[in-house]
Amino acid sequence: MLTAVLAGVVVGPSPAIADTSRGIEIPSFYTPPATLPAANGALIRSEPLPLALSLPGIDGTLPGTATRIMYRTTDTGGQAVAVTGAYLEPSAAWRGPGPRPLVVLAPGTMGQGDQCSTSLALQYGLIFGVGDQTTVSIGYEVLAIYQLLAKGLAVVQTDYLGLGTTDRLHTYVNRVDEGHAVLDAARAAKALPGTSLTAASGVGLYGYSQGGGAVASAAELQSSYAPDVRLTATYSGAPPADLAAVTAAIDGTELVGALGWSVNGFRQTDPSLSTLVDKYLSDAGKATLTDLSTMCVGDAIFGYALQRTTSWTKNGKSLADIIKAEPQLKAFVDEQTIGNRKPAGVVRVATGLFDNLVPHAQARTMAADWCKLGGDVVYAPVTVPWLVDPLLNHFGPLLADQATAVDWLYQRLAGKPADSNCAILPLLP
Repeated sequence: MLTAVLAGVVVGPSPAIADTSRGIEIPSFYTPPATLPAANGALIRSEPLPLALSLPGIDGTLPGTATRIMYRTTDTGGQAVAVTGAYLEPSAAWRGPGPRPLVVLAPGTMGQGDQCSTSLALQYGLIFGVGDQTTVSIGYEVLAIYQLLAKGLAVVQTDYLGLGTTDRLHTYVNRVDEGHAVLDAARAAKALPGTSLTAASGVGLYGYSQGGGAVASAAELQSSYAPDVRLTATYSGAPPADLAAVTAAIDGTELVGALGWSVNGFRQTDPSLSTLVDKYLSDAGKATLTDLSTMCVGDAIFGYALQRTTSWTKNGKSLADIIKAEPQLKAFVDEQTIGNRKPAGVVRVATGLFDNLVPHAQARTMAADWCKLGGDVVYAPVTVPWLVDPLLNHFGPLLADQATAVDWLYQRLAGKPADSNCAILPLLP
């Protein structure tokens, strides 16, 4: 097998290797210890993280310096879990009032293999493996991270539960797991020694697609799970708030592999679902889900684009139809719905009008439901040209709105208020 990691120059000794995923070596840092700290957000370990994209500056590297972190969180079942991520200290000065704020970035869909984690992507830029199991992972979240750093905002990104860490599978789009991981990343960043953060540093959340759902969940959970996190504002772009609607929309597109990641994660969270799912899966479907469990986004697109989940089942039913037909599975999926709890702080919900991958309508419904609950919501429909391809209709608004979203979050953390537009939301598309 030939494997390759394309990256910036990494100075220092090679990291100890604990595991491999699709032929890519996973450093031992990502193996959790047998015993975890008692408190959520407690740091477990940290180490310097060399960035693939950085430049020398007068006072240090640009746009900043990075630290790989592992911290404790709690999963849906109430169990202690180790999560990895990265903290980035900006070289740029903070020019707003008060201490430097912190932004927690929740990544968009990276995949389910440990080699797909965002913290590894920050180090290597591009991870590429060729052999029996090809893999491709691209660190696209660097675009948002570096814009935030350039404004003097400290950034911590979470890898989510099981993405990177070698002890479990990533629980893709699990509402509680992701919300907890986001909030505990803020706690971990403030516990990291040697940063410019203080206890009084305000916190903002940033996420698009999977990340948009994760930060939306975190905003809902903050008051009950992490009231100590000083949440000021949240940018939630294209959130998958209604998984039943998203499941029907993604089936048959380039990103159909994400449905396999969802099912894999559901089965890990609730093992009783395995018997139910296996009743429907064909041998080919079972093999597909196993294959997807170690894949990144690029791998899933190359390997499974445009497939339909009807080809994964014995009776030719789609995953969306199975969810409707099985009360236990439907109840689990319904529990993942975001929009039923009032969010903390002000939230900007941005969604592309022509997004038919993570459908516009269900994201708009989340914003409207939050308004009904008394939430402080800024609803932002994003208009970009409609394209035939659903994947482009989903990522077009990300690129078109990203600079606006970053500046909006910066303004909120700098103390400038934002006016809710809940009153006129019914008039907006």
